[in-house]
Amino acid sequence: HPKGEFGIYLISDGANKPYRLKIRAPGFPHLAALDEMTRGHMIADLVAIIGTQDIVFGEIDR
Repeated sequence: HPKGEFGIYLISDGANKPYRLKIRAPGFPHLAALDEMTRGHMIADLVAIIGTQDIVFGEIDR
């Protein structure tokens, strides 16, 4: 099942190769929301909160 959409930032200068290309995996915005989601919760709740986000840590580990 899909976990989100990849964000792609592409700039061309007219050549046959991109001038700039950035790809952001869907796990990045999910992980960025972790701070907002965990405020007011106990540290023990962190495992359950991360589990609900269904983050693939292999795609955000760069």
